[in-house]
Amino acid sequence: MAINITDYFRPETATTKEINLSYEQVEQLGNDLDELRARIVADLGESDREYLYTIIRAQRKLEFAGRAMMYVPFIPPIWLAGVASLGVAKILDNMEIGHNVMHGQFDWMREDTYNSREFDWDTVCPGEQWKHSHNYMHHTYTNILGEDRDIGYGILRMARDQKWNPYFLGNLGYATALMLLFEWGVMLHDLEAENLIQGKRKWSDIKGLVKGMWRKASKQVAKDYIIWPALTGPFFVTTLIGNAGANLIRNVWTYSIIFCGHFPSGTQTFTAEECQDETKGQWYVRQMLGSANIYGSDLFHIMSGNLSHQIEHHLFPDVPANRYPEMAPEVEAICEKYGLPYNTGSLRQQLGSTWKKIAKLSLPNWMTRDDNDIVVNIERTPAVENAA
Repeated sequence: MAINITDYFRPETATTKEINLSYEQVEQLGNDLDELRARIVADLGESDREYLYTIIRAQRKLEFAGRAMMYVPFIPPIWLAGVASLGVAKILDNMEIGHNVMHGQFDWMREDTYNSREFDWDTVCPGEQWKHSHNYMHHTYTNILGEDRDIGYGILRMARDQKWNPYFLGNLGYATALMLLFEWGVMLHDLEAENLIQGKRKWSDIKGLVKGMWRKASKQVAKDYIIWPALTGPFFVTTLIGNAGANLIRNVWTYSIIFCGHFPSGTQTFTAEECQDETKGQWYVRQMLGSANIYGSDLFHIMSGNLSHQIEHHLFPDVPANRYPEMAPEVEAICEKYGLPYNTGSLRQQLGSTWKKIAKLSLPNWMTRDDNDIVVNIERTPAVENAA
C-alpha cells in the first residue's frame, strides 16, 4: 500500500514533482544512514573533546570581556562592544554548548559537568523541562501535526492543515513577540498553554513545572538584572540595559536559526495516521523531509550550534554536532541516490521563506496558494504483505 506522506487534503497544492519509494528502498536508505552514523561514532575521540573545550574557553573569554566592558559605559563604543560580546557568549552557551551537551552528544566523554544529566544552560528554561519538550517530544514526533508542539509553539499557525480561525490574523505579531522573548517562550513551552485554556490540563498537572520555572527564572533574572548590575556600582542602570540587550541578541538569533530549521518553503508536515507503525527507515525519511539546512561559513555553523545542519541533527541528534559538516555531503548524496530533496539555502533565503509562510498562514487556505511542489509517496509495508 502506498501512502502519501504529504497532505491528503490540500486542494490548493500545486504539485509539480512526485517521488515514489518502495518499502525496500526506504529500508535500504535507513541502512545507509545507520552505516554513516556507526562510522562517525566509531571515530569519536580526543579531537571532539578538544573541540568542545575550545568552544567553552571561547565562551568564557567572551563573557568575561563583555562583563568587564560594562564598567566603561562612558565610552559608548566599548560599552556596545561589551553588549555584543556578552550576547555572543550567551549564543555559544545556549547553542553550541547547551543544546548539544543536553542532547547527550558528549555523554560518551563521561565528564562530570558536560553531560546531559548535569549541565544546565544560561537561559530561563530549566534544562530538565527542555529535555522533555525538545529532546523527547519534538525529536520523536517531528513535524507530526497535533503531536509536535514545536509546530507553532501553541500560538502560531505554521501549517496549512492547522485549522484557521480569526486569531491567526495576528500570526506575524505573535511571531515577532516570540522572537523578541524567545527564551521565555521556550520556558513556557512545556505548560501547553493552549491546553490549559481549553481545560485539557489542570493546575495539578503543571504545579511541578511552574515551581521549576520559578526557581530557574528567578535565578536568571537576579543574575542579569540585579547582581551583575549591582557589581558595577554607579553603572547599575547601563549594565542592566546591557544585559537585557545581550539577551535580546541571543533571543533574535536563536529564534531565527531554529525557525529556519523546520519552516522554510519545502519542509513538510505529517499526520499521525501517516506515521503510524513507521519503521526506522520511514522515521529517517520523515526527519529529512521535515527539516531544512542553512549554508554558510565555519563560524556561522558554530554560531548556529550547527543547527544550520538541521537535517543531520534530526537524523543523528546524539552525534556531536561538530561532526555534522563532514556528514552533510554524504547525507545529501543519499538523498540524491533515492531522489529525495535536500532542503538547504542561505540564511536570507530560508529566513525570508519562513516569514513569508508565517504571513501567508495568517490567512485562510482559500486565500493563498501552497508552495510545496513535491509529493513523496512511500510504501509502508513489504511487497509480500501488499500482495497478500
